[in-house]
Amino acid sequence: MTGTTPLIEIKNLTKTYKTGDIEVKALYDVSLNIQQGEFVAIMGASGSGKSTFMNILGCLDNPTSGEYLMEGANVFTRSKNELAELRNKKIGFVFQSYNILPRTSAQENVELPMLYNSQVPAKDRKEKAIHALTSVGLADRIHSMPNQLSGGQQQRVAIARALVNDPVVVMADEPTGNLDSKTSYEIMEIFQHLNEKGITIVMVTHEPDIAQFAKSNIVFKDGKIIANELVKDRKNATELLKNIATLSEDKATT
Repeated sequence: MTGTTPLIEIKNLTKTYKTGDIEVKALYDVSLNIQQGEFVAIMGASGSGKSTFMNILGCLDNPTSGEYLMEGANVFTRSKNELAELRNKKIGFVFQSYNILPRTSAQENVELPMLYNSQVPAKDRKEKAIHALTSVGLADRIHSMPNQLSGGQQQRVAIARALVNDPVVVMADEPTGNLDSKTSYEIMEIFQHLNEKGITIVMVTHEPDIAQFAKSNIVFKDGKIIANELVKDRKNATELLKNIATLSEDKATT
C-alpha cells in the first residue's frame, strides 16, 4: 500500500479531561496511520488511553486538539449529522457486550443499521441481512431471538450487523471479552477471513493471545503509543480450531 492515502490518518491527537481545576491528559500527541486492509490490535493497561483513542476513531468522542482524516477527508470538520452518516456507512462497530436488541430476531437486529442508510432500498434489507448472517455462519439462526443464542452466536449477530452497510473499517472493542477460548478463536477466525477479503479491522483487546491474531499490535501507555510492531508468529484461528477439534476427537476415542 506504499504511496497510497492511508485509510485512517491521525495527527498529533490530544485529549484532555477536566475535573474541577485538575486536567488529565488521556491522549498526548498521538500520531498514527492505518492502511486499507490492515488488522490492528490496540493494547494497553486500563487507563492507558486505548479506549479514548478507539472512541475518537469511531467518531464517538472528539479530541481536544489534533487531526483525524478518513480516506483523506477531515473527520472533525463535519456536522453532527454528517458524523452520524459516517458512523453508519463507513464504520462497523462490534462491542464486548454485543449490544443487540433482546426482543428482536437476529435478522431484524442486522437490518437496523440499514434503516438509517438511504442507499439501501427497503426491499433489499432482508436479503442483505440474511447474506451477512450467512457470512458469519448463522444461516440457520436468522429467526432466532438473542435469548435462544449462545454468547458466541450473539457476537456473530453483532459482527453481521457491523458488516451489513459494507463499512470501510470494522472497529471491535474487546470482542472476545465475554467468551471462552474456543468461542474467542471462532470470532477471530471470522475476523481473519473478513480481513483476507480486504476489510480493515481495528480491535481493542487486553488479551495478548487474542492480539496475536492481528497483523500488527499498537501498545498504549500513559496516553502515548509506546510500540507499533508487526506480529511475529501470527496465530491462525482456523488451524487452532482444527487442533482443538482433533484433541476432542482423540479424547472421545480413548
